[in-house]
Parts: sequence; structure tokens; C-alpha cells
Amino acid sequence: MPTEIFVNLTTSDLPRAKEFFQGLGWKINPLFTDDNAACVIIDEHVYLMVLTREFFATFTQKEIADPHTHVLCQTALSADSREAVDALLEKALAAGATEPKEAQDYGFMYSRDFEDPDGNEFSILWMDPKAAEAGPEAFMAEQGEQPPA
Repeated sequence: MPTEIFVNLTTSDLPRAKEFFQGLGWKINPLFTDDNAACVIIDEHVYLMVLTREFFATFTQKEIADPHTHVLCQTALSADSREAVDALLEKALAAGATEPKEAQDYGFMYSRDFEDPDGNEFSILWMDPKAAEAGPEAFMAEQGEQPPA
């Protein structure tokens, strides 16, 4: 069985969160969705588990942070092209996301970020396959460029 990743996020409004993620073109797995949580299928082996804050609290002894004011992680997802990055961001914005900063364009890598309606942060990025294979610094050196600071 291949390794699968389940990113667990909190929401203050599960129906809104389900609608938001479906607006990105992602599917909900009804077998793992109820009044407490929704399983969002991003890709064949990548899922979001979007849980109500109360249900999420049953899995930890720690205080649950408010994603509008605290960042504990940023979920980064790759895209096949710059255009695919932009297309997903446009879907996210149309579904109610905000874009907290401008696109980051390093030539070999292009990314855009969004926050879902609950404040959870996502980064969508494309990297030139040659840069991914060689490593960004080696790729940039081959191009006669300096890595970003």
C-alpha cells in the first residue's frame, strides 16, 4: 500500500469548508465524512481531513490555535505549470479564499498562496523540472543566476 498523507485542519463551519474545497475542484469522500469532519480528496494519495474545532480537540491535549491569528503549518501543493498555479488560485479566490501576498516568481519556481475561509494557509507552486532534478542552486548556477535571498 502506498503512503498516503492526511493533513488535518480545523474549521468553524464544516458545510462552508466542504463547499469551499469542492469549489477548488476537489472531491469529498462520503465514507469518511459526517457532522464532525470531511475527507477532502486532493489527489490519489493526498487528503485533507477538515474537522470541527471541537472534534479536532479530541485528538490532542494541546490548545487548538486559531488559524486566523497563528500559523502552525502551511500546506504546500505542487502544480504542473505556472498556468495551473494561477488557475487553482483563481478557483480559490472565487470560492472565498484570500491571497495574503503577491505571487513569488524566481524564474525556476513560481508560487502563489491563499488562505481558506478559516485562515488555513496553502501554497501552490510550480518548479522547473530541471531545477527540481538538479536542485535550485545548481540549476541557477547553470543559468548564471544567483539564488533568491
